[in-house]
Amino acid sequence: MNELIRDTARGIVKKLTNGEVTPFELLDLLEQRIAQLDGKLNALPVLCFDRARKHAETIMKRPVNERGPLGGLPLPIKDLTDVAGVRNTQGSPIFRDYVPARSDILVERLEESGAVVYARSNTSEFGAGANTFNDVFGPTLNPWNPSRSAAGSSGGAAVALATGMAWLAHGSDMGGSLRNPASFCSVVGLRPSIGRVAHTPKFKVDRTLGVPGPMARNVEDVALMLDAMSGEHLGDPLSLPKLPHSFLSAARSGKKPRRVAYSPDFGITPVDPEVAAITRLAAARLAEAGVIVEEAHPDFREAQDCFHVLRAFDFAVSKARLLRGHRDLLKPEVIWNIEEGLKLTVEQIERAEAQRLAMMSRAVDFFKEYDLLLSPATIVEPFPIDNRYVTECNGTRFDHYVDWVAIASAITLACCPALSLPCGFTSSGLPVGLQIVAAPRAEGNLLAGAKLLEDLLGVRDCTPIDPRERS
Repeated sequence: MNELIRDTARGIVKKLTNGEVTPFELLDLLEQRIAQLDGKLNALPVLCFDRARKHAETIMKRPVNERGPLGGLPLPIKDLTDVAGVRNTQGSPIFRDYVPARSDILVERLEESGAVVYARSNTSEFGAGANTFNDVFGPTLNPWNPSRSAAGSSGGAAVALATGMAWLAHGSDMGGSLRNPASFCSVVGLRPSIGRVAHTPKFKVDRTLGVPGPMARNVEDVALMLDAMSGEHLGDPLSLPKLPHSFLSAARSGKKPRRVAYSPDFGITPVDPEVAAITRLAAARLAEAGVIVEEAHPDFREAQDCFHVLRAFDFAVSKARLLRGHRDLLKPEVIWNIEEGLKLTVEQIERAEAQRLAMMSRAVDFFKEYDLLLSPATIVEPFPIDNRYVTECNGTRFDHYVDWVAIASAITLACCPALSLPCGFTSSGLPVGLQIVAAPRAEGNLLAGAKLLEDLLGVRDCTPIDPRERS
């Protein structure tokens, strides 16, 4: 295997800066790797190498010091976000042939930062449901065991990273859509604070459940990409200014948390006992570094009810017109969510917003006492690919298809940044991720703590992998 495939994103950027490799050589390498592997996995169903090479030519005409922090590094964009001149299906037959004329603010910023977009990563339909499959491109398979799910909805991005078809990848996260695939594929995914990454508003100016974020194979590479993505933009009224210090420097700072909390379930969800044991053991490793580790969590008692209402409201606002015009082309879970949203009363929305405010306030108070909160990133190991979602865990059956992601969606509601870090494998050889959470806008603390744990756990070098045979 070409050693460039196994290199870090930071290593590739250094080679680009030093002239040891060009974006064109990297694109050639990726094209070969995708041809070799992706027919087995379906992670990157839309390729745009001609566009990528044209953009690479533009970057290479600039002086080295003006090529941005990514310096010509290729990366894929999730198939929910517009890239000018490239199909954006959103995983829906409705948009099977849609080609946007203009890129999303997020893509424009990444390209200004030296990114070269060469592919679209597969997603679930409209990002709904934590299993990456759709009627346009089909399912994305987990490379650790292709009979299992890669989770969703950023499953294509996670699989591309795990198998060496990408060094960095764009993802997005509402109720774990970035964290769950990272956990299932043994890569790193970071859901930033609201406004940290500017993007083009659609349907509603102040939609705050879903945010874009970076994915990579290790913590420092995630920090590098967050630096390239972050900063305010006039086109996104919620966007935050760039911080004076980089996120990469924060990850490398060596800053150690004083006191952290661990919870297997936040008091709101069942969890597989093996997943709980693996994540608890990972959290305990911090004690070896002199960190106080205690079992505790904020009060998230309203999380399930609140997320159901606010998610349904978001689907009604963004997708009701599709239900009216294309009901026959929508998957059942999307129809259900839209219809639940259309049935909501003002009183239900008022109550849910008050619940979210209360949970956020409690989380802010919690982080006055604890530097970080740790938990499983997902409550089960990767589940069979033919299951649309998780219906049961540890003897508890779920009423709705979003209930199984409560350990992630509770953090969404609390407005906290969170990261999924590889922390081990189950007895069947499947990855487990540890969710690391920090106070709102405290990505620096989050990255420093995650880097410390990554070093302690020593699971950083297990990707990229060649996919196993389906069993």
